[in-house]
Amino acid sequence: MRPLPLSAGPFPLPGPPDELPPRRRIVGEIWLVLGLSLGASAVYSIVSIADSVTRTQPLSRQVRSLNAALSDRQVFDLSYQFLAIFFDLVPVVLVGFLLWRAARPHLGRLGVDLRRPGRDAVVGLGLALAIGIPGIFVYLGSKAIGINLTVSPSPLDTYWWTVPILVLSALRAGLQEEIIVIGYLFARLRDLGWRPWPIILVAAALRGSYHLYQGFGAFVGNFAMGALFGWLYTRYGRVLPLVIAHFVIDTAIFVGYPWAASAFPGLFGVPK
Repeated sequence: MRPLPLSAGPFPLPGPPDELPPRRRIVGEIWLVLGLSLGASAVYSIVSIADSVTRTQPLSRQVRSLNAALSDRQVFDLSYQFLAIFFDLVPVVLVGFLLWRAARPHLGRLGVDLRRPGRDAVVGLGLALAIGIPGIFVYLGSKAIGINLTVSPSPLDTYWWTVPILVLSALRAGLQEEIIVIGYLFARLRDLGWRPWPIILVAAALRGSYHLYQGFGAFVGNFAMGALFGWLYTRYGRVLPLVIAHFVIDTAIFVGYPWAASAFPGLFGVPK
């Protein structure tokens, strides 16, 4: 990908369209979109970490379940899991509707097109490796110094559909976070006249905040990931490599972490 100035991009970061909604309407729209999606997650996550740090038990000895069961009956657990994924993707469709353009690429302001799938996949896989491996050490290090909770994964052999649902959950996370936090938020904050670096830092802080329920190490790691993704987006203007990278990382966490935690319980400190 050819580097571009921070103020430009191949197609998703042009100047605003000829006719923008009033400034107040854009601000209201941003709050509504975030309130229906990751902004709400951030609020719950902040309350969760406040709950955790005010307990007598150290953070590193508290446990947060990852992808926990939603019912003790198989058919309802599957139903709840699938519905949660489906409705989490509705705000993604909403921002596509809000920023749809008549000209091609229709979702250009979100950084989405399918012109270079092979190249996007290669870049995404490279990003996943560059971020995922250091992320393991950030998690282990933050647990060791007592600023992160222990993340307990769900077992992979609960039901026949457990792994497919975990993969769908990873896809949901990649689409929701990158299209809303990167594609949509960057476009709308640019419409409000924000410069690139304030947008990058605010989006990274939002990304870190909705991971706070796992601890402060998760905030730091996701803030760093968000800053890198935001910087790459302002330079290259493509969100699909970020979606692919996020999907690969979360698939490795959701599917690979349960295996690693069971194989090396002393290293990850997951209770039996």
